[in-house]
Amino acid sequence: MANQILDNLKKAVLECDAQGASSWAAKAVEEKVDLLKALDALTDAIREVGDGFGKGEIFLPELVGAAEAMQSATSIIEEELKKTGAKRESLGTIVAGTVFGDIHNIGKSMVCTLLVAAGFEVIDLGVNVETERFIQAVKDYKADVLAMSALLTMYTAEQKKVIDRLKEEGIRDKVKVIVGGGAINEEFARMVGADGYAPTAPEGVALTKKLLGLPD
Repeated sequence: MANQILDNLKKAVLECDAQGASSWAAKAVEEKVDLLKALDALTDAIREVGDGFGKGEIFLPELVGAAEAMQSATSIIEEELKKTGAKRESLGTIVAGTVFGDIHNIGKSMVCTLLVAAGFEVIDLGVNVETERFIQAVKDYKADVLAMSALLTMYTAEQKKVIDRLKEEGIRDKVKVIVGGGAINEEFARMVGADGYAPTAPEGVALTKKLLGLPD
């Protein structure tokens, strides 16, 4: 039964079936399946989708659908894991969010999903995130990397504001900062004092590993 549940969890993500993924996640909890193995099954599936996307074999709508399916299942499983105190091994902790004023979610969610698939613990703060919330999350979670997204040019200054606050708090040297989004480029990243810029979600994962000295 456990293997069937794990197989169906993976299948639901590959088929972009969010409702099915959440149902099988609930079944995993009910049947007392090893929830770390359930997370591994979800991770394997999204990694497969991410690899396909990177090779041009899978397109953005499928990646978005698979990410939504994974998130619908992960939220149920992680909530249950909190009760047991079990925790996955992690390559590092990432705090991510779309800056204040900007409500675009897709690009940021793609990066977060692929980072989870790569083995990172990701704290996704969502969209329209105020500067102080970023700062507090970096402190609370002892983040290794802060990833900020801004799609529209009018909100790019928010990324610099966050970096400046990290300096004021004396913690800029304790966290790597990466920026991305439609309004961002390499020159802008250097100008605001970020550690790096990635134009796509797979490149965001590669950049994160590089900054932390991890093998790609």
